[in-house]
Amino acid sequence: MSEPVSVVWLRRDLRLHDNAALYHALTSGRKVIVLFIFDRLILNQLDDRADQRVEYIHTEILDLHAQLRRLGSSMVVRYGEPILVWQQLLSEFPVEEVFANRDYEVYAKERDQAVSGLLAEHGIAFQAYKDQAIFDHDEILTGSNTPYTVFTPYSRKWLDKLNTFYLKSYPTERYFDAFLPLDEQPVIGLEAMDFKPAQKPFPGKTVSDSLLKHYQQTRDFPAQKGTSELSLHLRFGTISIRELARQAQAASATYLNELCWRDFYFQVLHHFPHVERESFRREYDAIPWRNNEAEFEKWCNGQTGYPLVDAGMRQLNESGWMHNRVRMVVASFLCKHLLIDWRWGEAYFAKKLRDYDLSANNGGWQWAAGTGTDAAPYFRVFNPTEQAKKFDPKGEYIRRWVPEYNSLGYVRPIVDHAMARQRAIDTYRTTLKGE
Repeated sequence: MSEPVSVVWLRRDLRLHDNAALYHALTSGRKVIVLFIFDRLILNQLDDRADQRVEYIHTEILDLHAQLRRLGSSMVVRYGEPILVWQQLLSEFPVEEVFANRDYEVYAKERDQAVSGLLAEHGIAFQAYKDQAIFDHDEILTGSNTPYTVFTPYSRKWLDKLNTFYLKSYPTERYFDAFLPLDEQPVIGLEAMDFKPAQKPFPGKTVSDSLLKHYQQTRDFPAQKGTSELSLHLRFGTISIRELARQAQAASATYLNELCWRDFYFQVLHHFPHVERESFRREYDAIPWRNNEAEFEKWCNGQTGYPLVDAGMRQLNESGWMHNRVRMVVASFLCKHLLIDWRWGEAYFAKKLRDYDLSANNGGWQWAAGTGTDAAPYFRVFNPTEQAKKFDPKGEYIRRWVPEYNSLGYVRPIVDHAMARQRAIDTYRTTLKGE
């Protein structure tokens, strides 16, 4: 092969439809190779060898590979450290330009910088595009061109700026004849990467207009099918955020607001990367967390004696997903009732959630702990018993996940709510006032 080619490097955008980087590659005037790298550096950090996320990615890669075979091409799939994979690829293909969609996580930006440097040494351009967000990190700024740190004014500007230009799909299908005719390339199996199928069902990739229209009324009740459950697909880009936002714009202002939160947390992570390891409000890093390991283990296992908390944690452990209202309750319980560092909870969610997204997970945990941007004030402590009465009044969700509830076999509460609430308030107040 001597004719120069363009490579589109898929990462969090596992689709051929409405894909920004793919569109620009297909219209580059060169034949296009589609690449995916199973990143050994990321996979080595996973404890569960039946991790749902790895199985989901692998399933979607096989589907993309089949789509490209039908188009007379093939997908190039590699396993290894990205920089080493790219060194090998440059010896195999006459690459002239590389196209990818931006990622906002610290590791991803460092990885892309390293690969871009390698490509530059070979005179190869690295082009990055916005695809997983509606608005990029620098498209919604204050009047003084600084990033927003509070959601409400950010959301107002986000909604004011939202129009058909930003929600228009990329017509990639028009240019599918630009894929390089390529003999079938091998796709590495899960077992070869030391993983095995999780054998858990994945949610569908669509949401009905009817569900979105009733979203505001149903989203807080975990026993109902009231949320879209599209977070897994948004995380890995197997659906288009632009198409979903267009649907939400027509059907549900409340759901559209959730997509705005997603953009907000992306830009927070980009502009304030310290949040990955530290509190957004740094003064909160002085809180003397109790970090009782026995209590943390009971929280992880859904054995706190608070039914809604236990139901949520068991749902997470069994399915890899948790209802959003319950996520707030279990996070508040860990940080406020048990005074355990929010980073412990965030890391546990990162291990268990099939839809784990660093920016949203970090933002949600820092909100619950009161350490983040739009932080819940430290004196706001969710009462898990009242939350259960309000959002699971018939106990349907609780009974599904905690079948021993209301029996002699159910554990006693590990902490008294009134005492824990006051302890949290006193601890936060004393720390923040420097007493």
